[in-house]
Amino acid sequence: MRRFTLWVLMLVAVAPLSRAQQSNEEYVSKMEKEHATDEPIASPASQVAPEVEIVAQEGTYAGIEGKDIVGYVAHPKSEVPRVGLIVIHEWWGLNDNVRAMARRLAGAGYLALAVDLYEGEVARDRDQASRLARGSGERTEQILDNLGQAIEHLRSAGAERIGVIGWCFGGGWSLRTALAFPDKVDATVIYYGRLTTDKAELEALSSPVLGIFGALDKGIPVETVREFEAALKALDKEAAIHIYEDADHAFANPSGTRYNEVAAEDAWVKTLAFFDDNLR
Repeated sequence: MRRFTLWVLMLVAVAPLSRAQQSNEEYVSKMEKEHATDEPIASPASQVAPEVEIVAQEGTYAGIEGKDIVGYVAHPKSEVPRVGLIVIHEWWGLNDNVRAMARRLAGAGYLALAVDLYEGEVARDRDQASRLARGSGERTEQILDNLGQAIEHLRSAGAERIGVIGWCFGGGWSLRTALAFPDKVDATVIYYGRLTTDKAELEALSSPVLGIFGALDKGIPVETVREFEAALKALDKEAAIHIYEDADHAFANPSGTRYNEVAAEDAWVKTLAFFDDNLR
């Protein structure tokens, strides 16, 4: 009996990774290469002051397994808008640069909630970011619960229409939020996030999509972006996909050293116009 138990334990120890785990491992490996010389310093995108005076504060928006999840909420001082945005951080985590982007979006007239999918941890270098992003692959249900509660938090604050936006790691979760909560998300912005080209998965999508990508990005290659675009078109989904020829991965991130001013500023204009068209 003892031998049998040991044999079973050995089988568990060498069990192959699931398809989802393999997929996440492949994605994180690509991100490690894309961010090999990167660091989470403030990019010019996060240094732009809000257009109007805003108020912002940390606050609990969710509870996961008995733990309070604290995010960052910002909105114009003059009012609490009835249009909300879920703001999803890069693979670095919810740092001050992402908070600055929430304030910038609030300055454009939105109730912005920057969520924390790492539940309090923030990466200060590539190794930490790799660990956190890799760990997220084992916490899909928790993360979706996190995002679902974020949506309800905005609803309870008066938001009648809700959009979602994310960069890099957050761009992938922006798409997954729209797929998981199709009746609650009204507009989806993906900045070079992890994609699915599976039509069966994309069938659930009900919100219009704005996709922002870089032609030099090897982590989210153009070929995959085109397959994603073709799948959406075949399903008759509303989508606008923009690929910037001279831009690399993370070219518009709140954090990092890969900022491309021309591409990032044009993408930001398109982002605000997209949200304005679909949420107001």
